Amino acid sequence: MTVRRLIRRLAAGALLVLPVSAMAQTSSINAFSPYSMYGVGELHTPGTTAMRSMGGVGLGMRSTLMVNPLNPAAYSMTPQQGFLFDFGIEGTNFYNSQNKYGTSGQTTSRTSYNMFNFHDIAFQLPLAKRLGLGFSLTPYSSVGYRVSADEQSDDIWGNIGRVQYLYSGEGDITEVKLGIGWEIFKRFSLGVAAQYYWGDLDRTYQTSVANNIVNGGTVNTTSGTDNYAISRIKMQIGLQADLIRSEQRLLTLGATYDMGGNLRPKVTRSVVAGDIYNTPVRGDTTRMATKLPAQVGLGLYYQDARFVAGVDYVYQNWEQNENPEAVAGAVNVAYRNTSTIKVGFEYTPNRMDVRHYLKRWSYRVGFRYGTFYQTFQGKTLPQYAVTAGFGMPIRFLGRSSLDFGVEFGQRGDNSSLRVDNRQIGLVRQQYVKFSVGLTLFGEDQWFVRYKYD
Repeated sequence: MTVRRLIRRLAAGALLVLPVSAMAQTSSINAFSPYSMYGVGELHTPGTTAMRSMGGVGLGMRSTLMVNPLNPAAYSMTPQQGFLFDFGIEGTNFYNSQNKYGTSGQTTSRTSYNMFNFHDIAFQLPLAKRLGLGFSLTPYSSVGYRVSADEQSDDIWGNIGRVQYLYSGEGDITEVKLGIGWEIFKRFSLGVAAQYYWGDLDRTYQTSVANNIVNGGTVNTTSGTDNYAISRIKMQIGLQADLIRSEQRLLTLGATYDMGGNLRPKVTRSVVAGDIYNTPVRGDTTRMATKLPAQVGLGLYYQDARFVAGVDYVYQNWEQNENPEAVAGAVNVAYRNTSTIKVGFEYTPNRMDVRHYLKRWSYRVGFRYGTFYQTFQGKTLPQYAVTAGFGMPIRFLGRSSLDFGVEFGQRGDNSSLRVDNRQIGLVRQQYVKFSVGLTLFGEDQWFVRYKYD
């Protein structure tokens, strides 16, 4: 087999070989998932710390106390003489495990990684009566992995030697949203927002040849790099309708539609042969047809003096993406449409209690269940999360609060696939996230003209 054929095989396999061994992460990345080597990577859960502590619900939330970055129709609820600001950070511990199958039997590989990063910056301000403006900056997806796979072809083993493919990647896509919400008439609000996506994803791959039987070691290393530069604007439309609205309680129906569409990332590719001259073998720049899904969300949100409950359903059309080209001996990867259910609850014993500070705290729990947006050899990966948290008011009768949340989640399991009579173990991903959020300025009278006697 020629060196050029080996390079072509490496470049094709970089997108299609399921990682056989998940390696320990050492770089500063914002994800730890071998599944993030495909598509736009691992998706982040949107929303503030309080929302994510309730499973991520909030499509129907209307509040003068908290920012709602999920539905632009909620911007119309911004208080007339106030200003809402939210800032959130989170730390995550990832833990992956995978069963390996070989001639010596089954073994289990385990890796872990810790990360810490900001999660959201958002604010809302009033423009006029029943008209508000909202802004948010949040991570949309992240790529972070280091995996390896051994060459299984007898042809390569016999002509070159033992070849190992090494894959790594990192990067983020960030979403910036700017929109307005207008309460067109009593109990009904409409919102529209522009969503700007930008970021860079870097994916690298290389060969490592052990027991080389080819003259002079000219194919000891072959490396390639793909850089995806993303800059694209999309749109979101939202509405909210109050089904029950009184001084004691509020029940709101919320809905959103994200148009999705082609991101058209600028892809710069390079492949370098591992000789003494680092000879370039390939180098080009093109546009790639990577698409964001069209998304439909529907939610109900109930609020009274003590109790809050919400449920959201989100559908994403990922199948509009073209599936990667199948390669002999590699796991077939395909996009699939996804549905996600989110449920959350909040309880505040007594917001007006003067003597007992803990009774003014808000206690939250939630649950989220769905599936990953890709299949591997036809197998679907379930993913779920259990959440909890609490909110601490900063001062009595004030709207500012300090929020804390924790989330335990899992994607996939330790089952296995059969590919060309080979048994390949899937990676089970588990994680624990800790988040802190700060909501400010809710009680401040920013737009009041003071009068003096």
